[in-house]
Amino acid sequence: MNPIKTLASTALATTLAAGLSTSALAAAGDPVKIGVMLPFSGIYAQLGEAGRDGLRLALKQRVDQLHGAEIEFVELDTEAKPSRAPELASSLLNQHKADFVIGPVHSGVAMGMIKMLRGKDTIMIIPNAGSAAATGPLCSPNVFRTSFSSWQPSYPMGKVALDKGYKKVYAISWNYGMGRESLDAFAESFEAGGGEIVEKVLLPFPSTNFQSHVSDIADEQPDAVFTFFAGGGAIKFAKDYDAMGLRGKIPLLGSGFLTEGTLEAQGPAAEGIMTGLHYAEQLDIPENHEFREAFNTEYGHYPDIYAVQGYDAGQAIADTIDQLGGDISDKQAVISTMEKLTINSPRGAFTFSKAHNPIQNIYLREVKDGVNVVQTVAAQALEDPARGCRI
Repeated sequence: MNPIKTLASTALATTLAAGLSTSALAAAGDPVKIGVMLPFSGIYAQLGEAGRDGLRLALKQRVDQLHGAEIEFVELDTEAKPSRAPELASSLLNQHKADFVIGPVHSGVAMGMIKMLRGKDTIMIIPNAGSAAATGPLCSPNVFRTSFSSWQPSYPMGKVALDKGYKKVYAISWNYGMGRESLDAFAESFEAGGGEIVEKVLLPFPSTNFQSHVSDIADEQPDAVFTFFAGGGAIKFAKDYDAMGLRGKIPLLGSGFLTEGTLEAQGPAAEGIMTGLHYAEQLDIPENHEFREAFNTEYGHYPDIYAVQGYDAGQAIADTIDQLGGDISDKQAVISTMEKLTINSPRGAFTFSKAHNPIQNIYLREVKDGVNVVQTVAAQALEDPARGCRI
């Protein structure tokens, strides 16, 4: 029997069956329904597809852990539009009666989803969105995250800067949630150790008009620069920085997304950039090597961090179903089981915090010859502070 099935819905919607018939679920004929709310069109489509592919690979690999349970996917395209989130989440909750909802990429979409799903029987697993509120003020027993909080990649970089002797840092990002939270996290550790943020610039999102600010950096001559940019913004900032002659003169540090998925386009301009992130493609652990080869075999290309995070959402589901013998009818038992898991991730093993955010290593990476090379563990088993969480 084919282990995966996707149902057609307003976007996409599949079924995966374990091929066994011994579990209570299989006997009852009730499939495990997984709703997937990710962007499959628009600017974030590649991220959504990577997360979905990682999720499916994990469940395919662990089909023998499902105790005969059939997995039914319902895939909905969020288009990374927050306005669509309540309607789509409501559909998965009430029409499709999903046991698990996986999503989203965009933090704005996450807020809309959480408002619909928090406190419900459906388990929501966030495979990317880093908004602090998701495991902070809006935390809920049924909401988990297999990615990161915005605080996690940036906070350790303050100590990295101090350890390298940088005392005065220029901070720059976009003026939206991830940008503000990233700069604040860096400042929290940097200033606590005696460092000074000499300038903090927040640009309108998604402006890439960086040249005047790069000129300011050249004039101000800080010890280093810290930034959060991603995608096209990260590419443009690195190139403008290099064009101004600052590369190699004023160290450039950032949250890991500055050089994640952007290195080929950045080219030599990225050399020497130091970032903090919970994953690196070259991470030398068996789980990462095995995952990367399996993903390449399945899909014809190597995975990125978004695929890792989706893969770990799939691992969390499979491990939970396995520990419960295939019977997920008791949703409190599902929550209690999932929150005690250790996920053997390609990023390194992690557990969930009380707020259900990963407690995970953050790696210091430096771009060398076009690759994010792990220099050290910047923070071991780092737990997000989950400020405002009441669970």
